[in-house]
Amino acid sequence: MGIIAALIIGGIAGWLAGLIVRGAGFGLIGNIVVGIIGALLASWLLPQLGVSLGAGWVRDIINATIGAVIILVILSLIRR
Repeated sequence: MGIIAALIIGGIAGWLAGLIVRGAGFGLIGNIVVGIIGALLASWLLPQLGVSLGAGWVRDIINATIGAVIILVILSLIRR
């Protein structure tokens, strides 16, 4: 996946994760950054666990959203 595609997918994933994890977000820009980091986390972690969800862009967005949700939950626990 190219850098531009990773940024777009990470941005979408961060926005979706902000909607899923209400009250734990960091605003639009912060959630996009968390989405990009989540995309990196999920692209490494999920294949290690043998998890494969969908194909193509859909898989990438789902994986990145899962990673972003995980990061948002962890960060919200740390902030408390």
